[in-house]
Amino acid sequence: MDIFLYNTLTRKKEVFKPIEEKKAKIYTCGPTVYNFAHIGNLRAYLFMDTLRRVLKYNGYTLTHAMNITDVGHLVSDADEGEDKMLKAARRENKDPFQIAEFYTEKFIEDLDRLNIDKPEIICRATHHIKEMEQYIQEIIKNGYAYETDDTIYFDTSKLDKYGVLTNINVEEQKAGARVDFDKKKKNKTDFALWIKAPENHLMKWNTFWGLCYPGWHIECSAMSRKYLGEIFDIHTGGIDHIPIHHENEIAQSKGATGKIPANYWMHCEFLVVNGEKMSKSLNNLYTLNDLQERGYSPSDYRMFNFSSHYRNKINFTFEAIESAKSALKRLKEGYKIHKQGEAHIEEKTITEYENRFLEAINDDLNMPVAMSIVWEIVKNQKKSKQFANLLKKFDLVLGLKIDEENKKDELPQEILELAKQRKTARENKDWTKSDELRDLILAKGYIVKDGKEGMTIEKK
Repeated sequence: MDIFLYNTLTRKKEVFKPIEEKKAKIYTCGPTVYNFAHIGNLRAYLFMDTLRRVLKYNGYTLTHAMNITDVGHLVSDADEGEDKMLKAARRENKDPFQIAEFYTEKFIEDLDRLNIDKPEIICRATHHIKEMEQYIQEIIKNGYAYETDDTIYFDTSKLDKYGVLTNINVEEQKAGARVDFDKKKKNKTDFALWIKAPENHLMKWNTFWGLCYPGWHIECSAMSRKYLGEIFDIHTGGIDHIPIHHENEIAQSKGATGKIPANYWMHCEFLVVNGEKMSKSLNNLYTLNDLQERGYSPSDYRMFNFSSHYRNKINFTFEAIESAKSALKRLKEGYKIHKQGEAHIEEKTITEYENRFLEAINDDLNMPVAMSIVWEIVKNQKKSKQFANLLKKFDLVLGLKIDEENKKDELPQEILELAKQRKTARENKDWTKSDELRDLILAKGYIVKDGKEGMTIEKK
């Protein structure tokens, strides 16, 4: 059965035709590791995970690279402001390399908690400075760059077309007296490839142009070519990457090799919270830990994401994730009931369900439709091990671990520590301290119960 994917490059859904039969080469734009990933960031990696699982379900072998941006990403996403890594280093009074190490580790932990099938290659920008340097030298040699006193810029006016993903008009972006942008640029859309490092700059390398550091966009071009070749199958990211980062990746590739690097460009829409964009000012940048504090597991959040297609905005509310939590519990219970069932199901019925599920996931990863088929099976009045096996097979795509027993809500570390202190107090027969800790745990939203089997704690 054909796989159909929506291609941002052509603005239409297309049959996926890999460069090599039954092999897919993929590049994903990874995180800038200057802070904890919030649930909006993580939606893009759940989308990446679904793509991987669907391709593997269809028998594809994957070579998939994802970058870790630990240098070069300026605050504006373009060429203004300071490097996000340096800003984080100043915020936490740490070395930027320590910042990168810490938040990279936390990001990988989040992927594991969400049961995300990680790419075969995870590559850090700071480990590929030489590859970036070589790439830039090729761009310069081909006449697509110019130097100012402190920056090597890519000259977008030299391209046959800049803005192939967004269809912007370069002629309208030319430099002029009334255009507000860096006067050192020839064109508003030009972007930094290589930047001379000031004396006090913390992240810099010896290069052909002296002590420098890279612009943000060059890392993805250099690393995708190293691991996947000049042309690969699929490039993924969030829709925020389209107008700047991915346009500039394409520009760099055309400047160095004359080719657009990926045949299919796929982008995940934003997550909003209560209908509003996530922002610090609205205090709605939730992390997985924040959800866990409120009694929701990473699996609950994974389930929530299947309620919307990846190309549609998804509106996060606590009512919605509560529904997802209940749905996941029902799914696991439904699987367990089928596993104990004795009814015989005709092979024709099983095949029909399999084909409908495959058709849904192969239709541009249509997970809401795929989930509707899952629920049909769960609710089927005939309880059968055949249905249980089918649900387990579908879970290769869902990644919900439906065969695991429902666990008690994971308790926050703070509550676990208070529980430990209370257990010690009770062992020492310090009942006053025990009661104080019970009341403190209750004030934080958790109920303590003492029974024959010991102390249990659950969310109110």
